[in-house]
Amino acid sequence: MAIAQLAPLCIIILFLAAAITFVSKKDSVQRVIAFAAVAITLVFEALLLAAVWDATPQTVHIAGWEAPFGITMVVDQLSALMLVVSSTISLAVLVFATGQNLQDEDDEVPISVFYPTYLLLLAGVSNAFLAGDLFNLYVGFEILLMASYVLITMNANTPRIRAGVTYVVVSVVSSMLFLTAIGFVYASVGTINMADLSLKLGTLPEGTQMQLHLMLLIAFGIKAAVFPLSLWLPDSYPTAPAPVTAVFAGLLTKVGVYAIIRTETLLFPEGRLDTLLGVVAGLTLLVGILGALAQGDIKRLLSFILISHIGYMIWGISLGNELGLTTVVFYIAHHIVIQTGLFMVVGLVERRAGSTNVRRLGGLMKTAPVLALLYFIPAINLGGIPPFSGFIGKIGFIEASVENGSALAYINAGVGVLVSLLTLLALARVWNKAFWRPAKEAEEPTPELVMAEHSDDPAHYETKPIPASMMASTVSLVVVGVLITLFSGPLFQLADNASDNLFNPDVYISSVFGPDAPKRAEYLEQQIVDNHSQEVNQ
Repeated sequence: MAIAQLAPLCIIILFLAAAITFVSKKDSVQRVIAFAAVAITLVFEALLLAAVWDATPQTVHIAGWEAPFGITMVVDQLSALMLVVSSTISLAVLVFATGQNLQDEDDEVPISVFYPTYLLLLAGVSNAFLAGDLFNLYVGFEILLMASYVLITMNANTPRIRAGVTYVVVSVVSSMLFLTAIGFVYASVGTINMADLSLKLGTLPEGTQMQLHLMLLIAFGIKAAVFPLSLWLPDSYPTAPAPVTAVFAGLLTKVGVYAIIRTETLLFPEGRLDTLLGVVAGLTLLVGILGALAQGDIKRLLSFILISHIGYMIWGISLGNELGLTTVVFYIAHHIVIQTGLFMVVGLVERRAGSTNVRRLGGLMKTAPVLALLYFIPAINLGGIPPFSGFIGKIGFIEASVENGSALAYINAGVGVLVSLLTLLALARVWNKAFWRPAKEAEEPTPELVMAEHSDDPAHYETKPIPASMMASTVSLVVVGVLITLFSGPLFQLADNASDNLFNPDVYISSVFGPDAPKRAEYLEQQIVDNHSQEVNQ
């Protein structure tokens, strides 16, 4: 069996596991099936990544239907890396969720709907990363969004229902816009296969291309939470249960960024809207971090930082050079792990102290030193302190901006440095208030923290005990974040391989249509000649 045949299996396994766990209401059976499905999928994805590490993309035509008529799945360095990183953090969050069991009132009561819904979410994410056509990408989006609707309102209370309604409305608008764009694309060129679109969209009039390009970017921009399309996120993510917030923060916005990368490098590689993307990137960076500095709740603070750091990725895409795109791929992998890990740490803080509001926190450095260390490491990484991977990524963006040489690139470089410092400031304020200062100095300290600070057994005053599985999964993800730093050289080389292929659409096109596929430039040139001949004949 060709290694590429594992691609559809990565989705099928998750769908089958979701169906089985939905039928089975026994928590222990659901848990085993969910763990097995995610672990097997991760192994398959690692094999796919190894197969395309320094090679051309591999393609699977489902049911033998050749492109552009059938469903095509494409595995290249970008999609394979996204799959591996996504499954890695998904496995960690699954262990974390099992410990918490998503029941704040009673840890012994299982929620049977969590496991099948979580597996559906992962299936939708995987489908989006592997999609070789716009409609299959849309299907992946819809699967993950339907699952996320359930997860975000789990253990429904008033704040979660309110946040869920906002999330649903925004997601429906984004999906309608995306589906409308797909309809217009098909009406314009008669295909939705992305390799075929790479050839044919360039033959359309300039105005038509611009309209389609903008529609897709707006739809994907909502999903990626770029400014000003990001106002929904800080009100939606923090209200969900801790493991749900963690996986949402790590994955869902990155699916939108992934779609923007495909749009800019495959569908419209001419870079017509790079200036617009650069402006949006700078505003996203600034507005996100300024929002973070105004927050007193750690979950909301991290949600605004998430928005801000999406700006780094859009900045890299807007630069229109290989170094910028290489750094984007590297930074996405880094950010998925670090941001998810931080949200998991905050989930442990909430369990330990009963709150995530810094006005109520203090003394955790003394009463929970392990939690303090688990927060400190990813926080300085996200803040861009050398030699961590966050610093490496930000240096890459600055170098790519210098290579670009435009005034906007230099402005964004300055904004990027400022935002890195402000990110560090925001996270340091949390450290000083929640971990470093004595609990009695908090504005509204929780009684448990004050008593724990003066007790020989601080764990006795935990609001809720922290299960070993929750602690182990969080430690594991923090360690993965450190490993990204230690192995940043090979990871950056993989990102460079990915950007080489992304900057050459012919590689993607030939992987789908075979070695005899036309070159994009030659195809467009021939279309110009043919159109001119038709005009002369008329």
